[in-house]
Amino acid sequence: MKAWTRPDVPRLAGSGPLPSVYDSSTQTVREAVPSARIEGSPPVASIYVCGITPYDATHLGHAATYLGFDTLIRLWLDAGVEVRYVQNTTDVDDPLLERATRDGTDWRELATSQTDLFRSDMESLRILPPDHYIAVTEVVGEIAAATHDLLVRGIAYPVDSENADQDLYFDSSADSSPWYLGQESRLDRTEMLELSAARGGDPERVGKRDALDPLLWRSEREGEPSWDSVLGRGRPGWHIECSVIALRYLPSPITVNGGGSDLIFPHHEYSAGHAAALTGEPLADIYAHSGMVAFEGEKMSKSLGNLVLVSSLVASGTDPRLIRLALLSEHYRSDWEWTADHLETASVRLTTWTAWAASARPEAVSAETSEGDDTLTAQLRRILSQDLDTPGAVRDVDEWIAAGHSVTPADVAAIDALLGIQLISRTA
Repeated sequence: MKAWTRPDVPRLAGSGPLPSVYDSSTQTVREAVPSARIEGSPPVASIYVCGITPYDATHLGHAATYLGFDTLIRLWLDAGVEVRYVQNTTDVDDPLLERATRDGTDWRELATSQTDLFRSDMESLRILPPDHYIAVTEVVGEIAAATHDLLVRGIAYPVDSENADQDLYFDSSADSSPWYLGQESRLDRTEMLELSAARGGDPERVGKRDALDPLLWRSEREGEPSWDSVLGRGRPGWHIECSVIALRYLPSPITVNGGGSDLIFPHHEYSAGHAAALTGEPLADIYAHSGMVAFEGEKMSKSLGNLVLVSSLVASGTDPRLIRLALLSEHYRSDWEWTADHLETASVRLTTWTAWAASARPEAVSAETSEGDDTLTAQLRRILSQDLDTPGAVRDVDEWIAAGHSVTPADVAAIDALLGIQLISRTA
């Protein structure tokens, strides 16, 4: 499946440091170190970010998540690192089917239209696209084959259904799996049971070996989409899809597995468990998560309907740079609330930055384009490399301008390359 158009990213003089990010599994800030998976090959940073379920796309919570990992990728590139980036879209799942039924539309049409909208939103925000953008419906056969492998090895098991063939579940406590329940999330059983019930799990289902065992394969039901496979007709469970896509397109273990903090459990916990059971290796070195964005006192979510959509803001005449700059003013892993003040502050800031950038003279390229510690480029690199501190970087640009520093093309390029804010049109 096609992604979206890649924005131009200026190449800066020298190179920045490797970035660090907060690893949810160790609860520490760690350097995101790429590694050479094949002896003699250059190090590669690999990242898998969980994509949308395409209905009601794209709200600002989505945008904040993908902007956070866009920052990480920009810093890797600035450090001279090769990056491989994969993202999925869950284009068949219960919430999508329920929305299509509610609206009286075909689920395929809903998924296609919302995925197209998501691409447009990402492009307007200048988010770097993945190298592989994979729809779950493109890899159903591979997911079924992986599930069959787990079944043969005793790590998956059948559960009877009243109105269909048997469904297949993952045995969370299988002795043959190198992973254990809670390994990545660090949650206790009570917390996991509560989150499983709230986030698409079925802890009350009769016939499971453990209430926390997740669904791998849902056998065909009347009126639901299904595919022929080695397991018979059916469709994948939620978590196994990301495991299979990541393992197919990225080296194992990947450098960073990313997504919103609401994915820590159950989604990333079980994706890691499935991958470990399939390969004997961890899914990722680092599990990184963005915070939740609230609006009008509640977490912004499709179920509550309190959404601020990127497309609606842009359609109303909002410069996408303002949205990006507003999101950059909050730390990627903080929980925060969107208000009108975010756009107002971003508007004042962008006006100031743009006026300053307009005075750039090509002949002003001087020692400031070097790798010295006293340049704006060096300061931004240093600040951003410390757990993707975009609020600190934005404040640093404010202070740099307020201090009366004359602008150079290198300064403008650094703001573009590292923060993704284009102050001067390349065609101007």
